[in-house]
Amino acid sequence: MTLSEKTASLLGGEEYEIDSIGMSGSRVYLGKNKILKVQEQGEEAENEYRMLQYLQGKLPVPMLYAHEIWEGKSYLLMSRCEGEMACSQSYMTEPALLCSLLAKGLKLLWSMDVGDCPSDQRLHRKLAMARYNIENGLVDLDNVEPDTFGEKGFQDPYELLEWLYENKPEEEPVLSHGDFCLPNLFGVRSRVSGYIDLGRAGMADKWCDIALCYRCLSHNYGGKYSIQGMAAWKEYDDLLLFRELGMEPDWEKIRYYILLDELF
Repeated sequence: MTLSEKTASLLGGEEYEIDSIGMSGSRVYLGKNKILKVQEQGEEAENEYRMLQYLQGKLPVPMLYAHEIWEGKSYLLMSRCEGEMACSQSYMTEPALLCSLLAKGLKLLWSMDVGDCPSDQRLHRKLAMARYNIENGLVDLDNVEPDTFGEKGFQDPYELLEWLYENKPEEEPVLSHGDFCLPNLFGVRSRVSGYIDLGRAGMADKWCDIALCYRCLSHNYGGKYSIQGMAAWKEYDDLLLFRELGMEPDWEKIRYYILLDELF
């Protein structure tokens, strides 16, 4: 790892290991008390820094020690979150506890006043970003749901984007994480202790986070991501998250935001 003198000095000679969990496309170096996140400089990297600054002292997010742009890359030096990822085995083997934690994580986000939120992630902007991704070859077609494209789905990303424009739902703006999946939430048993990977965070429809959380739970308990050798859990109740939220699932919105995420 090649670092600038500034970032290297802030690490203080601490030893780091590379984090292998997550799909953000960044490189994350884990130290005893600090984390260094290295990613290509761009909109998501800029937004993560902006939202980390905004949320300091407001929500349990990593303490921000330093930020630097060097040789086209963004370097974020942060504190490690207390507790465990929501995808850890201790949570996965207790679905009720896990869904309780996830519901608390969502409600805590929604409790925030978004009047001064520095990031607008509502659909008018997200759809423009999706178009940019398509036009610049940034859509990963190898990492989509099996039925999104092809014989039973959309012909290509452009047809999906057209459908998304034509079927925009009414939005319920809240503070949204933007990628509310299990590896991005930390907890100490039932207490939310940290949110990470905030590159897509900002003001958006609450169903964006619900949809991606629901998809992540379905994938993990369905066996798509084998956490520490765990196989599919046939006993998992797909509606447990909604009972913890005290909400009925809006399947149309859930489908919409899962499809939108295919273009990111």
